[in-house]
Amino acid sequence: MQTGMPASAAICALMGVLLLCACGEPARDTGRDDPRREPARAVKGFTVAPGLAVTLFASEPVVTNPTNMAIDTRGRVWVCEAVNYRPDYNPHHEEQPSGDRIVILEDTTRDGRADVRTVFYEGSDIDAALGIALAGDSVIVSASPNVLVFIDADGDDRPERKEVLFSGIGGLQDDHGVHALVFGPDGRWYFSFGNAGSQLLHAGGDPVRDPLGRRIEAMGAPFRQGMALRFSTGTAPRYEVLGHNFRNPYELAVDAFGTVWQSDNDDDGNRAVRINYVMDYGNFGYRDELTGAHWSVRRTGMHLEVPLRHWHLNDPGVVPNMLQTGAGSPTGITVYEGVLLPAEFHNAVIHADAGPGVVRAYVPAPEGAGYAAAVAEILASPADRWFRPSDVAVAPDGSLFVADWYDGIVGGNQAVDQQRGRIYRLAPPGASYDVREPNFAHGEAAAVALMSPNPATRFRAYAALRRIGEKIFTYVGSYRAAGNPRHVARALWALGTLSGDPSAAVDLALQSGNPDLRVMGVRLARQRGGTQVPLVRRLVRDASPAVRREAVLSLRHAPQAEAATLWAALAVQHDGTDRWYLEALGIGAEGQWDRYFAAWLSAVGDGWRTPGGRDIVWRSRAAAAAPMLVQLIADSSIGVAERDRYFRALDFHPSERKTPLFGAVVRGAQGDRATVLHRALLHLADPAVKPDVEVRAAIDELLRLNPGAHEFLDVVERFSVDSQEAALLAMALDTTDAAHGRRAARLLVEIHGVVAFEEALGGVRAPVVVARLGAVGSPAAALVLEGIVLDTEAPNALRKGATIAMASGGPGQARLLELIAGGHIPVAHVDAVRAQLLNVWDVRQRKAAEAVLGVPQDGDAKALPPLRSLLAARGDAGRGRNVFQLHCSQCHSTGVRSAAFGPGLGDIGAKLSRAALFEAILYPSAGISMGFEGVAISTQDGTQRVGYVLDETPEAVRLRTADGQTHRLGRPEVVSREPLAISLMPALQQQMTRDELIDLVEYLSSLGGD
Repeated sequence: MQTGMPASAAICALMGVLLLCACGEPARDTGRDDPRREPARAVKGFTVAPGLAVTLFASEPVVTNPTNMAIDTRGRVWVCEAVNYRPDYNPHHEEQPSGDRIVILEDTTRDGRADVRTVFYEGSDIDAALGIALAGDSVIVSASPNVLVFIDADGDDRPERKEVLFSGIGGLQDDHGVHALVFGPDGRWYFSFGNAGSQLLHAGGDPVRDPLGRRIEAMGAPFRQGMALRFSTGTAPRYEVLGHNFRNPYELAVDAFGTVWQSDNDDDGNRAVRINYVMDYGNFGYRDELTGAHWSVRRTGMHLEVPLRHWHLNDPGVVPNMLQTGAGSPTGITVYEGVLLPAEFHNAVIHADAGPGVVRAYVPAPEGAGYAAAVAEILASPADRWFRPSDVAVAPDGSLFVADWYDGIVGGNQAVDQQRGRIYRLAPPGASYDVREPNFAHGEAAAVALMSPNPATRFRAYAALRRIGEKIFTYVGSYRAAGNPRHVARALWALGTLSGDPSAAVDLALQSGNPDLRVMGVRLARQRGGTQVPLVRRLVRDASPAVRREAVLSLRHAPQAEAATLWAALAVQHDGTDRWYLEALGIGAEGQWDRYFAAWLSAVGDGWRTPGGRDIVWRSRAAAAAPMLVQLIADSSIGVAERDRYFRALDFHPSERKTPLFGAVVRGAQGDRATVLHRALLHLADPAVKPDVEVRAAIDELLRLNPGAHEFLDVVERFSVDSQEAALLAMALDTTDAAHGRRAARLLVEIHGVVAFEEALGGVRAPVVVARLGAVGSPAAALVLEGIVLDTEAPNALRKGATIAMASGGPGQARLLELIAGGHIPVAHVDAVRAQLLNVWDVRQRKAAEAVLGVPQDGDAKALPPLRSLLAARGDAGRGRNVFQLHCSQCHSTGVRSAAFGPGLGDIGAKLSRAALFEAILYPSAGISMGFEGVAISTQDGTQRVGYVLDETPEAVRLRTADGQTHRLGRPEVVSREPLAISLMPALQQQMTRDELIDLVEYLSSLGGD
């Protein structure tokens, strides 16, 4: 299903290959036949907002597996069905050979229930499509890797032809690929793709480029990860990246003023789902702007709270979030600009979140140059965790429709049901569904239809008004003074974009006392192109921060000399409290920082050290800002947190600019000396350049000061310091912090070789040395371990520990199997590594292990009963917590802290039903969470490291391994890289009984939120 839906993936990654017994897999019985799931009970158990009633518009078999929908001018509901979702991950599902379908659901009897189902199109090219938009006689379908346009010119609900609009967006059925297109009030189209989309290509495969000639691709130059995009059609099409560096925005929503809203899904388990106002051209912080580093990589000044750290919100150049909603799997979103629903939902952003099974409204309110939002729940089903709202859409009458994927699992490459699906309608009690299509051929009717809350109706109205031409003034002119500002905005957009000269509409908008209309006027002027300097001159002292935000965005890439003066006049109004405004200033100065910053400095003179001035220095990428950051770092009145903020800002300046400032920082900074030296070495010294005298002296001084473990290891690793063998060895042998010990051991071997451990192998710390050598995972380390395994004079416990250590890494595993087959390993030691060797990622090696060790069984060596029996049994959550602590907590967290390796599971009970939890455990590799896909990387020294990629640059790959370590592997070191198709987690079948499994599921089911 959809990306915002990585449901079972989290628990799959948790369990690895689990409970496959000697008798084969247990019968696949997921509870889908439970009579409580019948359509007759569909609306029972819903909680609905006051003033609304929920009715069932359609259910199986009329509709199944809906992922996205649109409603046409006649009130018919068009649905993308995803019956063929992920057959590669769900082999037990029966594929629909003819492909997935776009269906039209119609209520001809006007009783509120769909009674006619029409198949508009079916084919494998739309399998698991995630988006549909209606554009007159065209139907636009988003099905990665393509955006397809189906043309039904004769209106018989069957397309005559099909065209490719865009291609190359991710792979087939990419949940994190392309999402639905949305028609904006400005006549342009908006859409998004997730972080697997990677690029945008034309139908023929040529790259799509933005107005600056840059390829729209997520390669960090400058765009990263998921993107929000806007384009215009016609003789001179224009393509823009509206925002980037998202994880997976499910779709966009555009209001009457041209403001763009979206949700974005976090990495599973981090409670960081967010709602964004998409500020034009912004970076939204999922990955490090410069390096692409994963949010979990430690950095100076990062947020203590994981949900905020997740979006790099402490980094300069990251647009803030309007709202963070915690755990979830966000899906469809719309802006409600109708009047049928209760007043509290008017003009709200309405959003479906399939994870917790809820539809919410967010009512934005101005907050400086950005927005805050109150939250109101519209629809939820606490008693039925199969309710998975996948989309929301507004009908022409103003009622709200909700699509329900209806499944025990929230996508994430897996589903347990193919037969069910529902569409609900929300309206005041007793409000019938009776839609009359407008007469678009009549200008006045078209003008009225332009104000419809329904997107398909607005599109057809806009197209009709385009055909009318200059007479548009006659039909939409009356709306210029209308009482509803959103109707005024739509009229002005039409006047400005459909007439030959937009200046009249821009002037009308800018004369308004409503700041939203003035914002709309600035956007209209910017859309029409040309110099924006005269317009900005009019607005530079506007009372509204939002209007000034749009003014400064209009100065982006402005070449006129006056543009710098205007930017400075807007910048001096920043008071240090409005991050939205600060980021708008940064976006407006893109590509011209030196010129704009100089104008600001000229305006403020020596008075730049105000809170607003310090903010601008922190955000600036001008050459003149770097020495000013150093001055701030040296200011004794500045606290530690703020000083770290300025150190972090130096990362966004090139080495040649900041390296000469190293000495000034070391000599001038106040506070803890070790911390100052560490930050200076981390943020100003270039490890690619041989350290000069000052840098060398700073390294030596820091190491003499006995800094903290993180700081010590950072500097040793960054500069490959070869004088700290003894200190590294002591840290490696210290068991008080295993993570530091493993990192120290790895650095010790990388810099000094395994010989550094030889003397310690003869002492009392030998067991620790053995464990650390296993974590290092190099061929040389494996050879040392083999020597201990085969040394019959060595203590038995040490030999057993070395056997376990050999089994933990690729280089030792194959050799250990040979030794076991040859009878060189004691039986007790074999039993200690049996589960590990039988569940290695390499299928061939696993088969070899089975040939030597036999086929794995469960903890009681018994076959598991069918799932229906497991579901009928009730476990003990308290005991299940103990099972979790014993088997799972090494890699996973159930709280808000960041897990060391796998996804957090703090809200897994809200995402998965009990049936789905069992399903995910019993079939663990069926869905692997995005970002946790395994890879095996071999390096030149013969080391093979298995984990998942945190981030990569042209210079290096950073890999997170199961012991929680992060390994930076330079590109020249990498010999091969092999993606893994199975979970990275070890199997537990020899360690867990049936009762323990049931207790574990009981505990996980209880994890449903804060």
